[in-house]
Amino acid sequence: MPTFSRERRWLVLFVLCIAVFLVVVDNTIVNVALPTLSRDLHASNSSLQWIVDGYSLPFAGLLLAGGGLSDRWGRKFVMQVGLVAFAIFSLFASFSHDVETLLTARALMGASAAFIFPATLSTLTVVFEDSRERAKAFGIWGATTGVAIALGPIAGGALITHYWYGSIFLVNVPLALVGVVAIASVVPESRSPRRRRMDYLGLALGTSGITALVLAIIEGPSWGWRSSPTLVLFGAATMLLAGFAQHELGHDGPLLDVRMYNNRTFAAGAGAIATNFFCLFGFIFLVTQYFQLVRGYSALSAGVHTLPFAFAVMVTTPVGALAALRLGTRYVVTMGLLFTAAALYWMSTLSSTAAYAGPIIGSMLILAVGFSLVNAPSVAATMETLGPEQIGGGAAGNETTRELGGTMGVAIIGSVFASLFGPDIRRAFTPFLGHGLTAAQIRVAQGSMQAAKQAVRHFPPAMQVHLNDKVTAAFMDGLHRACLVGGGIAVVVAIVVFRYLPTVRASSDAELVLEH
Repeated sequence: MPTFSRERRWLVLFVLCIAVFLVVVDNTIVNVALPTLSRDLHASNSSLQWIVDGYSLPFAGLLLAGGGLSDRWGRKFVMQVGLVAFAIFSLFASFSHDVETLLTARALMGASAAFIFPATLSTLTVVFEDSRERAKAFGIWGATTGVAIALGPIAGGALITHYWYGSIFLVNVPLALVGVVAIASVVPESRSPRRRRMDYLGLALGTSGITALVLAIIEGPSWGWRSSPTLVLFGAATMLLAGFAQHELGHDGPLLDVRMYNNRTFAAGAGAIATNFFCLFGFIFLVTQYFQLVRGYSALSAGVHTLPFAFAVMVTTPVGALAALRLGTRYVVTMGLLFTAAALYWMSTLSSTAAYAGPIIGSMLILAVGFSLVNAPSVAATMETLGPEQIGGGAAGNETTRELGGTMGVAIIGSVFASLFGPDIRRAFTPFLGHGLTAAQIRVAQGSMQAAKQAVRHFPPAMQVHLNDKVTAAFMDGLHRACLVGGGIAVVVAIVVFRYLPTVRASSDAELVLEH
């Protein structure tokens, strides 16, 4: 690849950030619409989780394919094809009128996104050759990811307030087309320097294994973690991924060089990224419902109330990347995970009437700082370990762990929430069985906060106040326990990262040095 002027490199970064923003924002723009979708499409809590994770499942499953094909066919070409497909399926989603159609469209959007995201990270890695400039670029790239996550609910809230729910998908179409034109004009084409045949068996094993694993994680809460379908999926995922690893070790042109995970910098950095998104996606899944269903905010207001997080991420992500160069990746990433844990523990103490300009903003700001300190330094640390022929597969592996982390966050934190919310609702409503509610209505009420509030409307106004308090208490009980679980996981991973992630920092001559 030719060397570009400094101005051209940063213009390439800007264009890549457009594509990154589009792909990531769709992970969270739908969250603020969950109460609306629950009402308009009669979606249960399980269906709401699927509407979120239906995008993540094919996204995670096909990232290896996206990375491998971009290495072989050209990263620019694969990005453009992915963006065109993303626009088409977004249009399909915008005019969906039932849960099944919407889930199909979301799955196809996620599949398209899998061919966009790893190509952006691979291109960024080869365009920025200087270690310091690359660290800054990763910081901006990481900030774009964080801001997109935070701005998704705001954009979704504004659209839901003024238009129908399909507008949150329709808005993707012009953005995707702008991205296609900008990439064609600015981004250089690049491929792996080593020309290899496509590893179709590795593609089949890796995609099937990751898809089975993500599906087991998503459905485990509703099927039961020890149910036969869940155990079969986990067993199939284990065998497929073990077969994938064995095949890749013996292949002369592997789709993913699994030896990368023997490098403790890559492995620890990928684990930190997965945990970062585990905590963030799980939190966003619940907090958007908290703002709307407990605090009574409109969809737009709920999104606006997440602005402090977005601004904090925008400011602190580049700072986190530079701090890692000076202080060392190990210390900055460990500190970030501990900040995340502290924020979640603080959130576990919030009441349903907590002051927004106080504990709510405070905990969101700490969470934003934690996210920023982990994200860019971890990405930079993992990508710095890769050779030119490993960049595409490494970017795909990096993003697969990120997507698995986010999917597990929604599934596991959502499961922890549901394991408390459902029984609390059953205990609150059972005394009224046959006196205003049927057994079927109680079962439905256990499915989601929206359904429980609908059930309360069957009672006289005087009783509604008391029962609404019970429903709110059940929600807060589930929210508190879910935050404690997320915080505990962040602490455990922080200890592991501090133990195994080397200290990568910049020396005075701007070269990276490694200290164990």
